[in-house]
Amino acid sequence: MADSNEKAALSPRALFINCVAVFIGAFMFWTSAFGALESLVQRSVFLALVSVMGLALFPLWGKTRFARLGLAIDIVSGLFMLAACGYIVANFSHIMDTSPFAETVDVVLCYGSLLVLMEISRRAVSWLFPVLVIVAVAYAMLGSYIPGSFGHRGFGYDYVAEVIYLSDKGLFGMLTGVASTVLAIFILFGAVLLHTGAGKTFFDLAARGGGASPGGAAKIATIASGLFGMVSGSSVANVATTGNFTIPLMKRLKYPPALAGGVEAVASTGGQIAPPIMGTAAFVMAEFVGINYWMIALSAIIPALLFYLGVYCTIHVMARRHDLGRVDESELPDWREAVTVDRLAPILGAFAGFGYGIIQGYSVPLTAVYGLMVLAFLYAAIALKNREKPRTIAANLVKALAEGGKGLVVVGILLVVAQVFVAMLNLTGLGVAVSNAILNLGGNNAGLILFIMAGVCLLAGMGLPTSAAYVLVAAVFAPSLIQLGLDPLMVHFFVLYYATLSVITPPVCVGVFVAAAIAETSWARTAMYAVRLGATAYVLPLTFVLLPGLLWRGSAADICLALLSGVVFTIGTAYMFGGCPVFGNRRATLPLWLIPIALGIMPNWAASLAGAALLVIMIQCANRTAFVPVPQP
Repeated sequence: MADSNEKAALSPRALFINCVAVFIGAFMFWTSAFGALESLVQRSVFLALVSVMGLALFPLWGKTRFARLGLAIDIVSGLFMLAACGYIVANFSHIMDTSPFAETVDVVLCYGSLLVLMEISRRAVSWLFPVLVIVAVAYAMLGSYIPGSFGHRGFGYDYVAEVIYLSDKGLFGMLTGVASTVLAIFILFGAVLLHTGAGKTFFDLAARGGGASPGGAAKIATIASGLFGMVSGSSVANVATTGNFTIPLMKRLKYPPALAGGVEAVASTGGQIAPPIMGTAAFVMAEFVGINYWMIALSAIIPALLFYLGVYCTIHVMARRHDLGRVDESELPDWREAVTVDRLAPILGAFAGFGYGIIQGYSVPLTAVYGLMVLAFLYAAIALKNREKPRTIAANLVKALAEGGKGLVVVGILLVVAQVFVAMLNLTGLGVAVSNAILNLGGNNAGLILFIMAGVCLLAGMGLPTSAAYVLVAAVFAPSLIQLGLDPLMVHFFVLYYATLSVITPPVCVGVFVAAAIAETSWARTAMYAVRLGATAYVLPLTFVLLPGLLWRGSAADICLALLSGVVFTIGTAYMFGGCPVFGNRRATLPLWLIPIALGIMPNWAASLAGAALLVIMIQCANRTAFVPVPQP
């Protein structure tokens, strides 16, 4: 096996992928440190690189008898993308100064590029997103044939090509700009952090933090997935990374396989809403809402903590009720090994570099560069102190750089294609038409529209990565809520949360599918546990309206009240959905948790304090009389 792996690593395709990935990483680091190129040039170079990398990573007919034909098509497609992007680089001044009409060559390059990009997204994710983009482009061209409020005058294929290819609104628009600057350097930072030892440190800290308590293995999964998710930016990748450790551990301790998979799926999903990377959606949200990225990250802190508090408490209740095993002390890492200067210094130094950049008022990409430089320096210094060879250290950093370049491909391609979708919405006015339809359907009732939007977000996000799902829903549906006078930041967080939860919501729940495969169990039962464990998260976004302080909106008193109310609401909901009766009679006393939950979401101090006091009393009663282990589900 080792020999075959070595041969695979030395194959021409693998060598090409690593070289391009390192080049992407180096290009992103350079332009973040010394300033981005002209917008069209930066975005064109980025698009050329990720397109070529995407074709190499996801080959056409790669393991079939048509592999050679697929390789030939991929080579032609890659050369076509290089030519199309090179054309923009060569003519960017003319494009920006004169807004030229699309000639035949422009039309060919436009639709050819779009076809290649949609094919890459189909291979990397699914057919769903390319179909949506095709429908959007067709809608722009055929709008005059559509009756009613959703019809429009229609646009010629040449004008559509101008918007998509010869402007900064289509392929080279705002989302591509975000992907090629801010997003790129943060994904690079996350890759270097995880591949220079932080991954093992995160897992060891999680093991020590929750492994010895009831349901310890599930709590390890929750804590570890949260830590990984903060920097990985992908729930599915998070499941695949931490799940290969935590799910077998839970099964070995006699957890039902479906429960093990459900725990990992939910815990990994939370990483999409945990700063700093937040599944890449935070960077897009900053552009949509028009506020600084750091304000987005700050606003995400309390909701992310409440999300994980809810999952953790639900696991604790289920572990107590079903007598789920703890991890034996002999299997847990020693605190003295998990918390050492050598292991923590690079992580803390990286975030100190962030802090320095923020205090100095540097741009977001440059701030990330400072964090990355401190991280790399401390990693190298500690490795040299521990007598590692300089060649090994350099190889590890290059490998991390390559992983960052690879990690950017899928998200980058999806955001580029999503930008085309957004451009077509803006061109045709579909977003306005949909907003008016939703307002008419909800009768301008904010509560009803919020529930409609929650369902739409869950449905629209199924089968799509968080960033793509968020862009899709925010572009089409968020304006209807903003028109009612709701805070744009609250609306976008509302959309983001439900787009994120679509990853664990049946029937198309990609995170659950991956977790169930690792657990070797039914995805349907895994999804049932995931929805139950994530029950708090499904109602948490609705509290943003009642308690805007959860997003750091308002005075210090408003924020403190929101925090208290949020904690009462979250813990009460977790105990109820965890199935914990207040006393011995479960059916009669389980609904009692609704009382502190209701008090918790009332935006006043008296109700919140009363809810907190009642919650403490009820938990004490449950600990004394209700926690009688029952058979495992």
